[in-house]
Amino acid sequence: MEIQRPFPRLILPRLQEAFEDTPVVLIHGPRQCGKSTLARMFGEAHGFRYLTFDDENVLAAAESDPVGFCKDLPKHAILDEVQRVPGLFRSIKEIVDIDRRPGRLILTGSANVLLLPGLSDSLAGRMEVLRLNPLTQAEIARRALPPSFLDAVFSASPHAQHLQRLGDELIRRVVTGGFPPAVLRLSERRTRVWLEQYSEALVQKDVRDFTRIRSLDVLPRLLEVAAVHSAGLFVSTELAAPFELSRPTIREYIAVLEALFLLELLPPWHSNRLTRMIKTPKLHMVDTGLASALLSVNQESLRKDRPLFGHLLESFVYQELRRLASFSEHRHRFHHFRDKDKKEVDVVIERNGSLLVGIEVKASSTVLARDFQGLIKLRDAMGERFVQGVVLYDGESVLPFGDRLSAVPIASLWA
Repeated sequence: MEIQRPFPRLILPRLQEAFEDTPVVLIHGPRQCGKSTLARMFGEAHGFRYLTFDDENVLAAAESDPVGFCKDLPKHAILDEVQRVPGLFRSIKEIVDIDRRPGRLILTGSANVLLLPGLSDSLAGRMEVLRLNPLTQAEIARRALPPSFLDAVFSASPHAQHLQRLGDELIRRVVTGGFPPAVLRLSERRTRVWLEQYSEALVQKDVRDFTRIRSLDVLPRLLEVAAVHSAGLFVSTELAAPFELSRPTIREYIAVLEALFLLELLPPWHSNRLTRMIKTPKLHMVDTGLASALLSVNQESLRKDRPLFGHLLESFVYQELRRLASFSEHRHRFHHFRDKDKKEVDVVIERNGSLLVGIEVKASSTVLARDFQGLIKLRDAMGERFVQGVVLYDGESVLPFGDRLSAVPIASLWA
């Protein structure tokens, strides 16, 4: 059997930068997205010792004597799945305060440990946090350089003029998602088996470690309901409807799924220049392969269900944009825009607190003038702050549609 080499991770330069001037680096993100592989690959090149708290013996040693465990650590160590030992962070602070040299520890976590009480205080100024996501399409293609899409839209520079229409290939990418073990499976059926087992194991393992909430049996079903609503407005009453739970309880459970990096809430765009705006966040699954498995859809069924494909494609594009932003030297904030007149923009990106770009997602290979209505409203309201409005579509060519408006092939995201 051929041994697969690791996928290139485009966040590696940011890890190297943090390693050179910060004592502790935390790499967090969903389980099985490649955190341990990245940390070990980087650590082997710099003489790090690897310890994982998925090893019950290591876990027991850290829980019984966190002070002694940390004092016995070598000068350079990787502590994997650190969310399983929240009591360790105070001891980490103590050893780092004794020796503040950069590059002491690399931590990985499959839950957002920043939400744990006291952590942000105990390691403030001592730790840099990097979010690792499932693979981008460029990483799946094993490209060594980040795509230039974000820089192109924010500088209003030309995109690649001619790209191949994706068709069924785009559906395949959406159904597969970006988790490395799923991507490496040799058939669609084997990919779906892995994703189904992943969601079941995750809830049983990480939820128990991270929270003491009751009714764990609700979470797998709630995750399925969330998949149905991916790319839709987050309305807690709709999510609570299949369960005998109150809206506050549903919000608490959604917060747990957010903390495990399984879904995200995209906040609404606010501006004094726009009125009658909808102030409800949108819900997005963190991976469309996982969403497809939860919904029991495959390439054939999704090809026939165009409305569902449109929703999953929007989440796919949003997550791809978020992942591209994680490699960037610029600071990006993400929102969506919708008003009570049903004008909307799927993704609004703000760069460095000033410049704006609007992204609308279309599943078809045809673009019409009416597809730009939301982008036009945003452009006219925001004036010079608005750099460009783009409708991403499954086409071959970049097409101008007026002042700072264009249709761009979806493949530009990773071309």
